[in-house]
Amino acid sequence: MQFKHPEILYFLFLLVIPILVHLFQLRRFKKEYFTNVSFLKELSIQTRKSSKIKKWLLLTTRLLLLSAMIIAFAQPFFQAKDSNNVTNEMYILLDNSFSMQAKGQKGELLKRAIEDLLEHTPENQQFSLLTNSETFWNTDIKSIQAALQNLKYSATPFNLESLMAKVKSRKSPFNKDIVVITDAIGLEQKQLKSIDKDFNTYFIIPKAEQKNNIAVDSVFIAQTLDNFYEIGVKLSAYGEDLAESPIALYNNNKLIAKTQIKFDAASKTMNFTIPKADFNGYVAVEDNGISYDNTLYFNISKPEKLNVVSIGDAERSEFLAKIYTETEFNYSNFPLANLDYNILEKQDAIVLNELKDIPQALQTTLKTFVEKGGNLIVIPSSETSTVTMNTFLANFGSIKFGNPVIAEKLITKIAFSHPLYSAVFEKKIDNFQYPNTKNSFAVTSTNPAILSYEDQSVFLTSLSAAVSSVYVFAAPINKMNSNFQNSPLIVPTFYNMAQVAQKTGVTAITIGENQPFLLDANLSKDEIVEIKSNENSSEKFIPVQQILNNKVKLTFNDYPQVAGNYGVFKQNELLRNISFNYNRTEGNITPANEDMFSDFKTIDNIETVFDTLQTDRTNNEIWKWFVLLTLLFLVTELFIQKFVK
Repeated sequence: MQFKHPEILYFLFLLVIPILVHLFQLRRFKKEYFTNVSFLKELSIQTRKSSKIKKWLLLTTRLLLLSAMIIAFAQPFFQAKDSNNVTNEMYILLDNSFSMQAKGQKGELLKRAIEDLLEHTPENQQFSLLTNSETFWNTDIKSIQAALQNLKYSATPFNLESLMAKVKSRKSPFNKDIVVITDAIGLEQKQLKSIDKDFNTYFIIPKAEQKNNIAVDSVFIAQTLDNFYEIGVKLSAYGEDLAESPIALYNNNKLIAKTQIKFDAASKTMNFTIPKADFNGYVAVEDNGISYDNTLYFNISKPEKLNVVSIGDAERSEFLAKIYTETEFNYSNFPLANLDYNILEKQDAIVLNELKDIPQALQTTLKTFVEKGGNLIVIPSSETSTVTMNTFLANFGSIKFGNPVIAEKLITKIAFSHPLYSAVFEKKIDNFQYPNTKNSFAVTSTNPAILSYEDQSVFLTSLSAAVSSVYVFAAPINKMNSNFQNSPLIVPTFYNMAQVAQKTGVTAITIGENQPFLLDANLSKDEIVEIKSNENSSEKFIPVQQILNNKVKLTFNDYPQVAGNYGVFKQNELLRNISFNYNRTEGNITPANEDMFSDFKTIDNIETVFDTLQTDRTNNEIWKWFVLLTLLFLVTELFIQKFVK
C-alpha cells in the first residue's frame, strides 16, 4: 500500500492525546467507607468494573477513529500493475482497404469497426488515427467523428510496415500503445517485424462470414479480325461452390452483351466480340462478395496506322515489308548511308537490321527515341563488334554480348506468358518445327528470355523502359544464318514488337502503380492537359506532364481516387479517353493465418482494449474505505456512550 500524502501520517502522533486523557480518567483515589453506605459496597464494585470496560472501549474506538481519519487524509492506494505505461501514447491503425468491404456478423467490416470506435472510445482519450489514406495526429473521438463516418475505402492496400514507419517518425520520450484493426488480408509475417517489441500492441482482426468472391482481373485483345476485335475478359474465383453469375459488357454506359459464367476452375476467360472502333466502357460481374473488383473499366482506341522504319540492307529487310503491310503500317526501309535522322522521332518502332556499326549520332538519337516511347528492335550482324554493341545497349539496360558461338543451335523454348505472346497461343505448344541459327552471340541479361535455345541460352530478350521496349536478338536472322524467317513465329514476333499498347491495345491503368502514359498531342510551352471523369464532374485532376515534341508523357501518381472512365482534355478539347481501375490484390478474402499473431495480444473489439488499459493502469484508491471506517467508529462510539453502562 502507498500514500499520495505520506507526510500526513505524522499526525498519528496525535493518538497519544486520547491515551493521556484515558490515563488521567483512570487515576486511583483513596477510598473511604461510611457506615450508612456500606450496604452499597457490593453494587459500587460492580459499577466501577462496568465503567472501566466502557472507558477501554471508548479509548480503542477513538484511537481507531483518529487513525482511520488520518490515513484517509493521507490517501492510501494500491499501485496499478501496469503503472509503468500510464504515460503511453495511443496510435490506432485502421485498415480501410477494399477487403474490409466483406461482411461479418454485423455488416461490413470497416463500418462495424468505425461504429465500435465511435461508441466505445472515451471522449477524453487522446490518440492518433492512421488509415491507408488519411492520418489524424493527436486528436480525440469527437474531433474526428464526422471524418470517420465519411471514411471511404482506399485503393491503397493495407501496409503495416509503412504505417509503423509513420508512427516511429513521431519522436517522443513516451512508449506507445498500438491498436491495429485489420482483416489481415495480404499481411505478411515480415511486416510484423516492423513493430517494436517495447510497444504495447493489440490486434483486432474482424472476420468475414462470406468467403466467396469473383474478381474481374483484366481485359485484352485475344484476336484481331478484319472488322472486329475478340476481347478476352479474365476472371478469378475465390472460395467454394460459387453460383453461376451474370457478366455484362457496356460501351458508353450502354449494355452490348450479357451472359452467365460458371466457374469450374479458379480462373476463367470469357470472350466477347466488339466492332473494331473506339470503345469506352467496362465489364461487370455480379456476386455476393466484395464489390470493388466486380467492375473493370477499359477503352480501346480506333486503330491507327503505326509508323515503322528499318535501317539496314534492303534485301535482308524484305521479310519486314511482308509483315508490316500497308493496311496497318506505314513501313519504310533505309540503308544507313541514306538515313534521314529527322524522320526517326515520328516513328513508333525502329528495326536495326544487321548493322555492322552504329554511329554515335544514331546511338544518341535512338536513346532519345526510346525515352519518348518508341520501340526498338536490334538484330545484330555477324560482323558486329561486341564492344560497340555493348556500349550501345548500355544506354537501355543491363545486357551484354559475349563471344560469337559458331555452332548450329535450335530455338526450342517460348515464354508463353510474355506480353509478346500472351494473346498468340491458345495453349502451350510442345512440338513444333524448331527454327535454328548457325552463328550467334552469347548474351547475358538480367531480364528473362522471350525465346531460348535448347541449351537455355538467350535467342530473344527485351529491356523494358517505362513507356517502351527494346528487343534484342542474339543472332542474325538472314536466310544464310537462320531459317527463323520461315518459322510460324516470325509474324507474331515482329508484329507485336512494333505494337504500341497505348495506340493499339486495351488501356486500363491501375491506380497507384504510377505507370507513365504517352499521349499524342502538340502542346505549347504553357499549355497543360487535365483529366476529367466521364461520370462525375467533380472528379478531376492535373497529372504530372512532360512535353516530348509531338507527345506528352503523363504520370498519375496516386490519382485518381475513384476508378472509372475519364477523358484527357486540353482546355475543352477531348484528346482521348482513358480508364483507371483499382488494384486487384485483395480479391481473396480467405482469413489470414492467426498463428503469426502469437507474439501479440489479439482481442475481439476496441471496448476490450480501453477496459483493459483502464483496469491495468488505474491505481486502486482505498482512502474512501478509511472514511467509511471513520464514520463507522464514530457511530460505534455513540452506541457505546449510550448503551454501555
